[in-house]
Amino acid sequence: MNLEKNQELILDIVSEGYEGEGVAKPDGFPIFVEGALKGEKVKVKIVRLNKSHGFGKLLEIVEKSPSRIEPVCPIYKRCGGCGLQHMDYKEQLRFKTDRVRDCVERIGKVSGAVIHDAIGMENPYRYRNKVQLPVGNLNGQNLVGFYAARSHEIVDINKCYIQDEIADKVIQVTKLWMKEFKIAAYDEKKRTGVLRHVMVRKGFKTGEVMVVLVTNGKKLPCKQELITLLAENIEGIKSIIQNINSQKTNVILGLENKTLWGSDNITDYIGKFKFNISPVSFFQVNPVQTEVLYGKALEYAGMTGNEIVFDAYCGTGTITLFLSQKAQKVYGVEIIPEAIENAKENARLNGVDNVEFFVGESEVVIPDMIKKGIKADVVVVDPPRKGCEASLLMAISDMAPKKIVYVSCNPATLARDLQLLEEKGYKTKEVQPVDMFPWTGHVECVVLMSRV
Repeated sequence: MNLEKNQELILDIVSEGYEGEGVAKPDGFPIFVEGALKGEKVKVKIVRLNKSHGFGKLLEIVEKSPSRIEPVCPIYKRCGGCGLQHMDYKEQLRFKTDRVRDCVERIGKVSGAVIHDAIGMENPYRYRNKVQLPVGNLNGQNLVGFYAARSHEIVDINKCYIQDEIADKVIQVTKLWMKEFKIAAYDEKKRTGVLRHVMVRKGFKTGEVMVVLVTNGKKLPCKQELITLLAENIEGIKSIIQNINSQKTNVILGLENKTLWGSDNITDYIGKFKFNISPVSFFQVNPVQTEVLYGKALEYAGMTGNEIVFDAYCGTGTITLFLSQKAQKVYGVEIIPEAIENAKENARLNGVDNVEFFVGESEVVIPDMIKKGIKADVVVVDPPRKGCEASLLMAISDMAPKKIVYVSCNPATLARDLQLLEEKGYKTKEVQPVDMFPWTGHVECVVLMSRV
């Protein structure tokens, strides 16, 4: 079949891409169609063609999949934050399980591992405890919302079905304050205006709420009026912070924070552990599934209380503290100094004294620890999306711990790293996908590897 740009044709969707988009294969040539589901027949307009694949725009659903549902959010197509709202939740879990299996078996060439079904949520809505909302203006109307997919066009929202309801209320109060007191929204082209972003954080177990106002400079007009509105209308409000960011940057938060009202932090729990959360603290955004994820990591570590553990890419020490419950000693390593300070504070806050933290690159610090005679029985890695550095995996495998527990947010780089570790004498035993981000294409995994 000769395909041309702008050509319209009827296609059968036979498989799925890594983000859940439908894939048609006329004469074996993959066409990715966002919004189409496996098993559907659809009318498509070809919008881009490369040598190896193409992209089509969904025009019409000719034959509908039984897994197709009506999205709850009226702006989901424009917003781009929840790309799978047209897919039934059970089907999403099936898709994520299959994606993990495909990566592990095809990319990683791993055989014999038990790949469990993805663990989903009982209620897959309103699960995020943090939201960062850009502020702008269009034709005199203030906008508070999300950037449309692949753009800096702000989609105005009043309600978001994956954020906590308190964020909806903060949006309403902020818009009211901006309108009533003529507060100018930030214009990123002209670099004028006052308010750039609004961040809302909520402790799901404590109910404590933090509102962070990111401003273009130190000036914040009518701030007392905003403080009063927030304090009177936002249940659980504990902290109102001004963050100053006058830089020309896509980075949301600037370096300076001023507490306008209440405390500098809020608190929340993961399991029995309490954490202080500042505007810049890293804290998992889905606390319900975080407990599932960390609980599985602790289960896979299978410790008796006598083990030495390395926690690479430890962040603010959340997994480290979970591991400390069953370990003799846990060493956490993280490259960001502020995160290590938070980790030490979190350990003190919870009275945990069998942990120790180091600042630096895991691929440098851990081999150095090994050279100094510190060796681990169990190693836990939780790297960023790019996966682990090969040098770290080599050092770990040369140390020969009994178990490696790999926590991953990217099945493709996970599979690559599993293959390397298998070549170095480890066997992948179990893979447990966990759905941390319902209605999106993202999936996290916990993997158990044992020394052969």
